[in-house]
Amino acid sequence: MIFLRFFLSKSFYKQLLYLFISVFALFWTISYTLKIITHHQEYLQVPDLRGVALSTLPTMMEKKHLRFEIIDSTRFVPELPPLSVIDHVPSAGSEVKTNRKIYLTINPSGYRQITVPNLIQITKRNAESMINAVGFKLGEISYIDNIGKDMVLEIGYKGKVINPGVLLPKTSKIDLVLGNGKR
Repeated sequence: MIFLRFFLSKSFYKQLLYLFISVFALFWTISYTLKIITHHQEYLQVPDLRGVALSTLPTMMEKKHLRFEIIDSTRFVPELPPLSVIDHVPSAGSEVKTNRKIYLTINPSGYRQITVPNLIQITKRNAESMINAVGFKLGEISYIDNIGKDMVLEIGYKGKVINPGVLLPKTSKIDLVLGNGKR
């Protein structure tokens, strides 16, 4: 009975009111402080960094109050200068907070080097598939007198005869000298 009387008393309702006011004040203080600390509704636009040289990037990003990190540089894009930005996340025009880290994909200084496969004494058709599978391009095809028709006799690069196993940049044009089937 005494317990029930306490719930119906004025002091209980006063204490309940003080509790609600305190919780509301605490919630409002934390919310307001977080808005100040996190710079609520203050955004920067990410600039278009595609094609920007790696050497100019630190000063540019510092002026924009952004940070950057290079995450990849394996894909070579010949249309862009070496050591420049290919792509970035978040993309250009996105709204980000101050001091946000932008993740960059950089254009390497050139294509990676690949070993020339042994194409000597195989058919033209097989040689073409091996060249394309490795990442090279088929260059000029010339014929000389040899009994093996369409058999690869020599491998060339930029007008010079090369041996299998030589390292060349990916997408290089490999020239082939084939037999024409005549003695």
